[in-house]
Amino acid sequence: MRNIRPFLAAAAAGLLLGAGTLAAVGQQAKPETPFSIFPFGNSTPAVQPAKLNQVQKDAVGLINKYFNNVKTMAGAFVQFGPDGQRTEGQFFLSKPGKIKFLYAKPSTLEVTADGTDVVVFDRKNQTKDLYPLGKTPLRFLLSEQLDLTSEATVTKVSVEPDLVSVVLEQSTVFGDGRLTLVFDRKSSELKQWTVTDAQGYDTAVAIYNTVANQPVDEKLFKIDRTRILQ
Repeated sequence: MRNIRPFLAAAAAGLLLGAGTLAAVGQQAKPETPFSIFPFGNSTPAVQPAKLNQVQKDAVGLINKYFNNVKTMAGAFVQFGPDGQRTEGQFFLSKPGKIKFLYAKPSTLEVTADGTDVVVFDRKNQTKDLYPLGKTPLRFLLSEQLDLTSEATVTKVSVEPDLVSVVLEQSTVFGDGRLTLVFDRKSSELKQWTVTDAQGYDTAVAIYNTVANQPVDEKLFKIDRTRILQ
């Protein structure tokens, strides 16, 4: 369904828009990135929020508190696309609104959010794709103050002995999108996320060796808008 060239260059945008989402509106599929850029706003009444019990509310509250105390973060990631493709690399985060994903070779991708937009850059082909940050799932984790119960529609919270998973769903003109976040129950640290687009394609990302609240070079998040290719 997707040829190799769009997959490699878009391996960063499939997570931003989702392969199925783009196909649904007649556009060429983009490759998976650490966050699918499917339009994750403009919710409709089709998605109903979950009724949380006290244990679930407490777990989500601790996650909110932890993330609101994290201003910067750096670490490594491993990504699995819907066709089993495995990629990895490093990421750097600075709130509000800034993140950098550097894919390891043989991938030639970079994903940068500067607080306003997200750019997927293919170093090999010198192409750039620009997306509004506010229309991507990145906005939830890059916000100054995270509140999962008000920023998105939480449809499910699972509290296990070691992990807490939170499912966010939104209905848009492109169809339904789902973002599943997995946290360590004891530390409330984010461990993994999975983006499911309107066609049911999953892209999963696990992060590890993370370090929080250490200095991050702000130059990592600069976007050269004079060379953006649509």
